[in-house]
Amino acid sequence: MPDTLTPTATYLCPRDGARADATTLMWCCPVCGGPWDLDTGPMPPVALDALGGRVGSLWRYEEALPLDGAAVTLGEGRTPLVPLTPHVSAKLDFLMPTLSFKDRGAVMLAELARRLGPEQVVADSSGNAGTAVAAYCARAALPCTVYVPEGTSPKKTEQIRAHGARLEVVPGGREATAAAARTAAGAPGTFYASHVFNPYFLHGTKTYVYEIWEDLGGTLPDAIAVPVGNGTLLLGAALATAELLAHGLIDRRPALIAVQAEAVSPLAAAFRDGADELPDDTGTVRPTLAEGIAIPRPPRARQILAAVRESGGTFLTVTEEQIRAAQTDLAARGLFVETTGVACWAAVGAETDRSVVVPLCGAGLKTGLAP
Repeated sequence: MPDTLTPTATYLCPRDGARADATTLMWCCPVCGGPWDLDTGPMPPVALDALGGRVGSLWRYEEALPLDGAAVTLGEGRTPLVPLTPHVSAKLDFLMPTLSFKDRGAVMLAELARRLGPEQVVADSSGNAGTAVAAYCARAALPCTVYVPEGTSPKKTEQIRAHGARLEVVPGGREATAAAARTAAGAPGTFYASHVFNPYFLHGTKTYVYEIWEDLGGTLPDAIAVPVGNGTLLLGAALATAELLAHGLIDRRPALIAVQAEAVSPLAAAFRDGADELPDDTGTVRPTLAEGIAIPRPPRARQILAAVRESGGTFLTVTEEQIRAAQTDLAARGLFVETTGVACWAAVGAETDRSVVVPLCGAGLKTGLAP
């Protein structure tokens, strides 16, 4: 297969319709400054009966991906689906090469960057996306700098450094970190490997749902629960379910259950209020064990809220005590998961009315047990 971008792929701003060639290093819409979507044009369906002999990574779903002939991989994807109760199953995405689901999107960004040949790659993260981008840039032999907020788990910063990336610790919270990275991303020859602004990341995370679909023999559960901060897994899931439905490969879309920590839950509040956007003031941001989803102003808020509503889903919030209890409970079942990654189990573990899949997104070794 040729080592190319999808010929018809263009960046598209969902807010104002602006477009740019997908080979550009322009990381946001020049009109509104918002994140890009990716217009790939028609893409062929993934045939379930054609998957048996394919590579055991997310690249097995090649028809659904906007990059072909990939050179960058660490064997990511194909994580196990394990039943926890008669109704709830867990997808063990903490078994990824860098121990988090962010590998799904990071491999796409690294492959895209490899083809574009920038002088440097810049990323920002609360930890897991940064470790994933650092690892895949190392695999692609790309120089990388990762910006993280002060207070990021030492295990995550150690992992970033171990992969050879330059680490920049930013005083303040997640928003200050993103602002610093975006300033750096404006330098000539810089590829901004943003898991929020670059839509190629979402086309990587959508393979999460393709794998569930394959493992369940061409079906999906009644609902898919996902932790939501910047919403990259949720929006990837929405992409995948829309594609599968459009190709006639499923007969209904599962409800998307978006889970936030009660301490930082701007999207849940907006959903309850019937709002399409976040208000100017999203309220007080309190400390939370779920650091990976403690995002007060996600740039794709409008898309996240719309995706949940269109699926017939809802938002749920969990307390710090529920997070602690869920982590302990999963560990007692043999699954040591970081505190952000247990949020969905905390929210829907007692579900008895429908089938639900929850992601266990990051390994417990990244944060340790909750205090």
